[in-house]
Amino acid sequence: MVLDSVARIVKVQLPAYLKQLPVPESITGFARLTVSEWLRLLPFLGVLALLGYLAVRPFFPKKKQQKDSLINLKIQKENPKVVNEINIEDLCLTKAAYCRCWRSKTVSLQPLLAWNWMYRQSLS
Repeated sequence: MVLDSVARIVKVQLPAYLKQLPVPESITGFARLTVSEWLRLLPFLGVLALLGYLAVRPFFPKKKQQKDSLINLKIQKENPKVVNEINIEDLCLTKAAYCRCWRSKTVSLQPLLAWNWMYRQSLS
């Protein structure tokens, strides 16, 4: 029964649908199609686009799966939050902050000193 339905769709209904499609003879014929003809072509073109995408998708480069969503992979892993304190007077600045470059395992003051400089410029 199911195979009879599939056979009927493939042998009778699909060819009848394809015969009714307003496919122009040339590329310039697409410009002359009316809105109703475009609406009849839309499902067919959508199916063709989907099949084309599914055919070429295996050849696209695959997205890399991120091994670990964590940024801090090595430093003080036993602590849920890594916080370091620094005496601001040691920096000789009124405001300062620093960040750890987790991936390079170093502590950098330079980017944040630049932010501090830009902040001071915006105040003046």
